[in-house]
Amino acid sequence: MDTLSDDLYRDVTDFAHTTPHWLQVLTEVWTEAGLLLFGVLFLTGWWRARSAPSGAMALALLAPLATAFGYVVSEALKSVVDEERPCRAVVGAPASLVPCPPTGDWSFPSNHAAIAGAAAVALALSWRGPGWLTVPMALLMAFSRVFVGVHYPHDVAVGLLLGAAVAFLVVTGAKRPVRALVGAARASRNGAVVWCAGPGPRPHASTRPGGVRHGAY
Repeated sequence: MDTLSDDLYRDVTDFAHTTPHWLQVLTEVWTEAGLLLFGVLFLTGWWRARSAPSGAMALALLAPLATAFGYVVSEALKSVVDEERPCRAVVGAPASLVPCPPTGDWSFPSNHAAIAGAAAVALALSWRGPGWLTVPMALLMAFSRVFVGVHYPHDVAVGLLLGAAVAFLVVTGAKRPVRALVGAARASRNGAVVWCAGPGPRPHASTRPGGVRHGAY
């Protein structure tokens, strides 16, 4: 018997086949390119945090780590729930726009969606500026997995929520010890370690009475 998710899957894939070819290709590319863009944002956040306080650097370092944890939890759940891919299981659905993954590469939850949800939350916690970009990116990446025909809607919905929850727990739970590690790294005599951790914010010169600043000599 068909479920609501089956019906939604047919609706989305039927719609996908009515769209222009260029949009189909763009969506196929986005399902993977979005992961690369998240990687670029991780690197950018780390570079910005090199001159920021230790707490900011800790969050920047935790963002990709939390995303990796989101993937690991998703993959572990996928190995327990042996749900067949909709591109084979849903009767009457059009062919998927990309090759259907082989049997054994199960459908629930979507690893892509879990990574996207984790990355969006981790980046929002570590670098609030691009939140307006990362959340739509995650939603579009999740939708693209249904659009190209390799996941059910419930696969990507659970993947997003799972990744977001894991990332939130990892970032908030590990912030304090990682901040201490960053502080220790910045005090290290090893140049490579200091370069990776960043020098931190420059100390502000204080002002003496009469307008003369300390360090101005």
